[in-house]
Amino acid sequence: MAKAIHSMIRVLDEDRSVAFYDTAFGLKVAERLDFDSFTLVYLSNPESEFELELTVNKDQSEPYDLGNGYGHFAVSVEDVAAEHARFTEAGLNPRKLVDFAPGGEVIARFFFVQDPDGYEIEVLQRGGRYL
Repeated sequence: MAKAIHSMIRVLDEDRSVAFYDTAFGLKVAERLDFDSFTLVYLSNPESEFELELTVNKDQSEPYDLGNGYGHFAVSVEDVAAEHARFTEAGLNPRKLVDFAPGGEVIARFFFVQDPDGYEIEVLQRGGRYL
């Protein structure tokens, strides 16, 4: 059986991205591997063994073109309303809190936020299939 261990995104500014993911999700640097042309930064927290890998290409000076394919990274939290308020107070500019209720029953409560490079992150209320 395969085990998901990390997801990778390319970022322009290591310090800015590390600060964002720490402030937003409590992700800390688990390991940093520096090479001639790029650096890999693995972020994690005690909630999960899954890591977010930041790739910093040293010759990249312009923001990455994220393309037109919609994708996102998702996390679950105990109290999504409290996290929305915390993100707002921290100046992270979360979008509105949404109750997703197709057919009248709420199946997910969430908001989205963008990281400094424009990647979308979904923050979901923990419960149901979103543990």
